[in-house]
Amino acid sequence: MTGSPLLDHLTRWAAETPDAPLFTFPPDRGRDPISYRRAAELVIRIAASLRARGVAPGDRVVVQVPSSPESVLLCLATQWAGGVFVPLNPALGPAETELLIADADPTVSVIGTDAIADLVGTGRGHAGGEPLHDLSQPVPRDPDDPAAIIYTSGTTGRPKGAIVTHGNLASNAETLAVNWGFRTDDVTVHALPTFHAHGLFVAVNTALVAGSTLHFLGRFDVDRVIDALAGPGTVFMGVPTFYGRLLASERFTREVAGGVRLFISGSAPLTEKTFAEFEARTGQRILERYGMSETEMIASNPLLGERKAGSVGFPLDGVQLRIRRGDDPAQHLAGAEEPGGIEVRGPNVFTGYWRMPERRANDFTDDGWFRTGDLGTLDPDGRLRLVGRSKDLIISGGENVYPAEIESVLDQLPGVAESAVVGMPDDDFGELGLAVIVADPDGPEPDTTALLAALRDRLAHHKVPRLCVVIDALPRNAMGKVQKALLGERFIDVWAHHGQTITD
Repeated sequence: MTGSPLLDHLTRWAAETPDAPLFTFPPDRGRDPISYRRAAELVIRIAASLRARGVAPGDRVVVQVPSSPESVLLCLATQWAGGVFVPLNPALGPAETELLIADADPTVSVIGTDAIADLVGTGRGHAGGEPLHDLSQPVPRDPDDPAAIIYTSGTTGRPKGAIVTHGNLASNAETLAVNWGFRTDDVTVHALPTFHAHGLFVAVNTALVAGSTLHFLGRFDVDRVIDALAGPGTVFMGVPTFYGRLLASERFTREVAGGVRLFISGSAPLTEKTFAEFEARTGQRILERYGMSETEMIASNPLLGERKAGSVGFPLDGVQLRIRRGDDPAQHLAGAEEPGGIEVRGPNVFTGYWRMPERRANDFTDDGWFRTGDLGTLDPDGRLRLVGRSKDLIISGGENVYPAEIESVLDQLPGVAESAVVGMPDDDFGELGLAVIVADPDGPEPDTTALLAALRDRLAHHKVPRLCVVIDALPRNAMGKVQKALLGERFIDVWAHHGQTITD
């Protein structure tokens, strides 16, 4: 057994390039860079404090703090001490937080920035730690040992904690660093939350593998991001919402983007409209990729080669992917361009959900493939396209209706900035679609009757939503995913009286 391979990368760069920065900050933050050597020292110090507070190998450490370099170092320190890192969204309410803490059953809970300061030894409540030499090497762990538990978003009922192993994290980070061409002189502009796998693992771990730098902003602010892209940034990872806000700013120009070699999008589908507008503005094509908390990254458009709008690319090296027709595992695999459930297996796939062993029979096939719950198609050349979540699939009069297909058409119509299509109950057809749109501030005022008529000209009749409504903004979670369940709840009373299209 050895420590986490990711910790090996940290110690390697701390030895080979000790003064190279792991973290840098905007000039007005008044913070000095944190070098690889300093980062390693802090990780060991925090790990010693965790051990002094009773953290043993396999124990959970719950962390609910604002996004910061310290939260990243605490994650690495938890792994150094042999513990399991459990990040929680700081925006959760008290009842939600208590529920997740009870489920995780942690040895240590770190709530708020003062708690991190205590662990490092600068806070008022500091309890002391083991001598640093006692943890000069990471606590040995196997690749199959848990490294983190990530509670998945957008679920109802009992929360699901995906158990992510050291091997999962290392294999994915090393693969991405190669596939995306990461190098030591890269500077990733980091504006993602560190309680989510995208900001905590994808952005951080690829930089750690390559020995490159994270220019840390803490949160997305369009002007700060533009300043960073115009300055030190060479890589930007964001969610589609970030790209929409950049395009809405007159400051975001081709010149600003000119020094950035790679723009990456994930965590939610990128519309073909945004993809095209970004290319027209900057001359660059966004690299869209596909992953989830349970699997890290599954597929990616190529660094070199064509990046297609609406596609999330090819399976990553070592990752196997297939499309299953129907929910019955005995049903056949889908053919080219035939929609079905996405199933994956590989070294990136998690081991299961925390304290939910009974779910494995539903979540994994008998031959070991994970059912992602996403629906997709494979192009003839093997590229993956997402068509929605299985729970979002609309079955209308016995026909499968994929919301992503309708949204793609709606987003191209005059007056539409973005859209979401949700299934609503119908006594005759079982379900019918509700189209929810956000008006384009630079376009004509949307005419919902005309929009539905335009859809009838472009789509089969059974795919056309029954009702169209206009709202100011789509509800999203912290990673930019549209919360369609909230839309269904919001308009259920309106739906019950739908005699005509309405504007809300």
